[in-house]
Amino acid sequence: MRLAPFHFSVCRIGPLAMLVALAGCARTSTAQGAGGAPSPVLTPVRADTAALRRKLDSIADAHHGVVGYSIIDLENGTALNRRGDETFPTASLIKVGILVTVYDLVAKGELSLDDPLTVLRIDQVPGSGVVQYLHNGTILTVHDAAWLMITISDNTATNLLLDRIIIRRMWDKMEALGLHHTKVHSKSFRRNSSVAVDSSVKYGLGVTTPNEMAHLFELLARGKAVNAKADSEMLNILEHNTMDAMLQRFTYGARAAHKDGETDQVRAECSLFYLRNRVIACVLTKENKDMRYAIDTEAQVTIARMGEAIVNAWGGVPPAPPPP
Repeated sequence: MRLAPFHFSVCRIGPLAMLVALAGCARTSTAQGAGGAPSPVLTPVRADTAALRRKLDSIADAHHGVVGYSIIDLENGTALNRRGDETFPTASLIKVGILVTVYDLVAKGELSLDDPLTVLRIDQVPGSGVVQYLHNGTILTVHDAAWLMITISDNTATNLLLDRIIIRRMWDKMEALGLHHTKVHSKSFRRNSSVAVDSSVKYGLGVTTPNEMAHLFELLARGKAVNAKADSEMLNILEHNTMDAMLQRFTYGARAAHKDGETDQVRAECSLFYLRNRVIACVLTKENKDMRYAIDTEAQVTIARMGEAIVNAWGGVPPAPPPP
């Protein structure tokens, strides 16, 4: 028997709740640590960035592909990069820019997080996510789609949002933030929706540079991507990302707001690590020789080792907050 269409929300208990194993609702504050406990107050440290650069470049030099990175210490203002202004394909990492655009339109009153989005068969695309498996006529909200787009990189949810906001609005928002090379080109798995065919062929879903994506995360961390409230909500969604095979893989419990991206020749991730300092780490790769979809594909291991080195440079994973 086919059920009638119903409203689905990740933050409500309902028949579809078990489809997404996500912790908590998205509209909680990032001013709290895991479990709602206040984050401990830690003394910032100064990393040996010269030693870190040597370590990261050594890892990058050994990689069979092209590696770029951008690191920003938000407390001390230090930064280092490799190929920082070179363009890289983003794969699903570009969904952070889509998220920022959605929340910007909400802040302007042109969109509401409670606006309904109806899932039709024509909308459903393969790849990551669960919305492709839901029945025709399922209703999500903009908030549901944003949550799914980031936490499980849902491609159909992403396309529903792009249909609503219009791709070029994302370009306009990134331009307004000074991110002139950060763009989404088409809907996921829908190349015929491209607004820049040549760029779609060259880069796929989206394009950015290590420095631009790091700066976007910096704006989020400082409450300047949209506004303090919206940026806090977005960081909370990013902190619930379920993908942890790259920058988070060897960091053993480090708290982070992050987004990843994967295609055959591309692996990329950007993370705001909450260490003794808040540290932004973006690592992007392209032209990877190892194109396997496996936990130990070379690019993922390369990024994981870089993540470990970055966290260790700032004193490792800080102690967990005391129990309430």
